[in-house]
This record gives sequence, structure tokens and C-alpha cells, in this order.
Amino acid sequence: MSGPLTGVRIIDLTTVVMGPFATQILADLGADVVKVEPPEGDVLRHIAPMRHPGMGHIFLHHNRNKRSIVLDLKQPAGRDALLRLAGSGDVLIYNVRPQAMRRLRLGYEDVAAVNPRIVYVGAYGYGESGRYAGQPAYDDLIQGMVGLPWLTHAAGADRPRYVPTAITDRITGLATVNAVTSALFCRERTGKGQAVEVPMFETLAHMVLGDHMGGRTFEPPLSPARYERMLAPHRVPYATRDGNLCVLVYNDKHWRSFFKLIGREEMFESDPRFSSQEARSRNIGEVYAFVAENMLTRTSAQWLRSLKEADIPVAPLNSVDDIIDDPHLGESGFFVMTEHPTEGRLRMMAAPGAWSRTQPGALRPAPRTGEHSVEILREAGYADTEIAAMIASGVTRTPAPAP
Repeated sequence: MSGPLTGVRIIDLTTVVMGPFATQILADLGADVVKVEPPEGDVLRHIAPMRHPGMGHIFLHHNRNKRSIVLDLKQPAGRDALLRLAGSGDVLIYNVRPQAMRRLRLGYEDVAAVNPRIVYVGAYGYGESGRYAGQPAYDDLIQGMVGLPWLTHAAGADRPRYVPTAITDRITGLATVNAVTSALFCRERTGKGQAVEVPMFETLAHMVLGDHMGGRTFEPPLSPARYERMLAPHRVPYATRDGNLCVLVYNDKHWRSFFKLIGREEMFESDPRFSSQEARSRNIGEVYAFVAENMLTRTSAQWLRSLKEADIPVAPLNSVDDIIDDPHLGESGFFVMTEHPTEGRLRMMAAPGAWSRTQPGALRPAPRTGEHSVEILREAGYADTEIAAMIASGVTRTPAPAP
């Protein structure tokens, strides 16, 4: 592996999306991520479509560049092996409820006893200091708790709807990456590890309220809790004469250019609704309705050409297939075609961004369940006879022969 985190070892006890998304980013950046799975494997392995059992598409996109070891942590030998791995690790990360880690006797105190320098990161539903601590949490539940379905309804949807991507898992996953790298930097400065909590509810509430605290920012409130621009009925991809376009006429320069395009140059000065950023924000519903009315007068191609020439932000309305076929992503190296040893030819996504000195290396495909069990146990100092006994007792396992 290569990349800015080369030399960092992460013991990854996470499952499903949030944790694996975070640890894949860390793995893409060069960390040695040891994915510790239960005997049945990460549940994400079993979401179709897939070519072979246990290698579902979502799993393949969240677990590349990792090594997989199976450990039954409910057995003493499995717990002992985990602690031995943690003893030489830099980070241990999990996304089950903290109570489950304590029941396994793998809480922070247990792990720090074998490695005081460990960065011990828990990413889960709710902060431990509030009344919701310990409650189960999934992406859909947290979306509801932070009001995202309510906001979609308030913005004009026929009913409350979840955002159709695992947005809370991914945002919390990014916050987890931030927590890991910050704690590692702190350890480099101080020499000391620590326990870090990354709660989904608080993380997403921070995001939503950053937009929608609105008038309740002030005490007493100046207006309701909402950001009117985000909820304006016409804040949607605009209909053109023959399709839809995403357009944002935002600052003074954009508005002067837009009025010129439609032959109404005098409006910027003469209509007080449009004359300043503050005025537009106070009349945002009418402002968006004005743009929507004018967008219907030309075709998408005509608007794309004229808006780009005027340097007004515009973009097409893409489908998921359009994204996959997008020429920019093709040119920038975003997609990488790889050969998986069991799953065949795969389209994978490279780590976004570029590094002038520590560019991450080539992608390694997502592992089969327990693909590296023997390798990792040997690195931890286990003899082959001990590993064979662990396999026989179900503490660990290796993958079935490749199909």
C-alpha cells in the first residue's frame, strides 16, 4: 500500500455502511485495515445483486483495500486474538452499541490495557450522555430523527420521504474519518491514545440545523426554524421547453447576466425584490418562480449554451446511468476497471482527489470472508498448529474454495 496513512494499522470491527465506508477511505489513503468479521461475515455481503454468495455489490464498494479475518468474539480465544491484534494496532473502530463492546469485555479500558496508545473510536447512533444512549439506530431512523423526511415534505414532496441514499451513514462515516485522523495527529503530538465518540444523531443534527436553525438562532426567535431558500417550491430542477436543467442564479453578477439574457436588464435596479442578496433571500419564493417561468421559454440546449456563456452556474439533470457514463469522470480517472479473483471484471471508483507526494496506490479488491485469517494470525504470532485449532473450533475460518 501507499498513501498518506501508510504504516497506520486499523482494527476494523464495523459492519453495514457507516463504518465500512469510513474504514475504506482510510484504507484508500494507505492504512492497513484489518476487517474483523463474525463467522457469518458482514451483513452487507448479502445484499444483491451479486455473482457469488457473500460478495454483494454494496459490499464490494465499501471494503476494497482491506484484509478480512474471521473471529468469533464470543469465544474466549476469539477475544484474545482480537486483543493481540489491538496490541499492535493504531486504531480500533467499531459501530455497534457501546454496551455490546462492554459485554464482550472489549471496552476502551480493556483495549487500552494492552495498548495505551490505541485510538479507540466508536461510531453509533446517539451520544452516551443523552437519554437516547444505547438505542438502536439505522440510516432511515436517523434521517427521521433529524427531520430530513419532514423537510422533503415541507419542500413540496407528496409525503415525507427519506433521502434515497444512505446519507446519514456516509456523513457520519466522513466524521469518523475526521475523528480518526485528528486523534492520530493528537497522539503524534502527545504520545497518548484516547477514546472518541462519533454519534450519528448529533452529527446529522449539526448538519441539518446549520441550514435550518433560521430565526431560532436568536433568543427570542426572530422567525421560524427554516432556511426559506432550501424549501422554496421552485427550488427544483427547472423545466425547460423540452427537459430539465439545474440552474442557480445566485449572486449579483449572476442576476445582472440573467436579466441581460432575457432582455430585462433594468430589473436588477428597478425591482427591489432582486436588487441585493438580502432582498432576494427575503423574497426567495418569488425569485425562484421568476426563474422557473423564464426557463420554460427555451430548450435545454439553448439554455445550457447561453447560461455557460454568461458564466451562470448550470448543470444537466443526470440519472444514475448518466453519472456512470459521465465523460468528465471517465477522463479524470474516477472509474477503474479491475479484475477480482472470484467476482470477475468490476467497475470500481478510485479515491477522489490527488496528492503531490503520497498518492494512494492501486486498488485491491474487497476480500472474501476470512480471506486473510491465516495471514493476519501469523503476523500476530500464532503458530500454524494454533491457527488450525482455531479453525477447527470455529474461532476463525478461511473462505471456501473459489468457484
